[in-house]
Amino acid sequence: MITTDKRLLASVAGAIALAGAAGFSLAKCTAEPVTAPNAEAEENDALSDSLAITPAAIEAADLGVEAVRAGGLGSEILSQATITATPNGEAVVTARAGGAVTRLFKQLGDPVRAGEPLAIVQSREAAQIAADRTAAEARATLAQRNLERERTLFEQKVSARVDYEQAQAEAAAAAAEARRARAAASAAQVSRDGSSVIVASPISGRVTAENVSLGAFVQPETELFRVADPSRVQVDAPVTPVDAERLASGDKAIVELPDGRRLDARVRAITPGLAGDTRAATAVLDVVGNLQPGLAVRARLFPSRGTGAEAGHITIAEDALQTLEGRDVVFVRTKTGFRARPVTVGQRSAGRVEILSGLKAGAMIATRNAFLLKAELGKGAGEEE
Repeated sequence: MITTDKRLLASVAGAIALAGAAGFSLAKCTAEPVTAPNAEAEENDALSDSLAITPAAIEAADLGVEAVRAGGLGSEILSQATITATPNGEAVVTARAGGAVTRLFKQLGDPVRAGEPLAIVQSREAAQIAADRTAAEARATLAQRNLERERTLFEQKVSARVDYEQAQAEAAAAAAEARRARAAASAAQVSRDGSSVIVASPISGRVTAENVSLGAFVQPETELFRVADPSRVQVDAPVTPVDAERLASGDKAIVELPDGRRLDARVRAITPGLAGDTRAATAVLDVVGNLQPGLAVRARLFPSRGTGAEAGHITIAEDALQTLEGRDVVFVRTKTGFRARPVTVGQRSAGRVEILSGLKAGAMIATRNAFLLKAELGKGAGEEE
């Protein structure tokens, strides 16, 4: 059995760069073998196609390990998907009134908190809104004082009821107008001095777009900034109408990122209609993680309906399949590392390989950088000879 020692971590960086030509270096050590709980495990550890690797070395070598799922190629739906912001994960920030930009607080890429100002726009409209608010509040105060006076006169039987009721109506109308003026000023985000409007972000996140310059005159409701929260994202995965019929809310999915990471996801919804240009439906996936909207990813969806007879097969990533001494093998995780297991290969499609025999669902196999294990196994065998 081939084992690894502490020199693995020192050789990982150079090994990954040269792995395409010569594999990566896993040196031997004198660690005692772990006693297996059953005869099958003891037999596996004794085979020459086993590698002893510590968890730390696996992480340092960037070896991907994934659980095998049941089902053939027909049990998976592959889609070239896109990361998009959820409806509450992106905000278009505009000026609520026209005017000149006098201050800028944030630039492209800066973090921002909900309610934090991004810019100040000096505006005559803001001044008018502030003046209307002040006048409305003054009229409401005067009407309320007149109502108090009419109430006193009515209680002393000096004034008629009709005068008291008229004062009540005028006070209510003035109070309503004051509330309207305050709401208008709040909606426009008028500053305290009443000369400007504040351009503030409604959500926390980062500034992803900026379309404003200091001193520029902007029209009302013109987009000045765009803010996105990278933690509030979803995956839009186009699927064919036939595949859409097989999917249901809650179905499992895996999102494969360009850097090799895989994130678990679930189908939240399937659009009832088809896109006009592609004639495809869209499966919306919920995924957890800080991801950049607009990022292109690959989604693997596992429909809960219509898997058919292929459910008895296994499908793995193509980079998990290796050729060793003329045999197709995969590297299965063991207690001490990995073991090369021969498999029978079926169909291939879109980077996925169907395994007809030799592998069971639930087994943990090496996927990303599995070729490094193959290179080390061949090197170790040569050293022993």
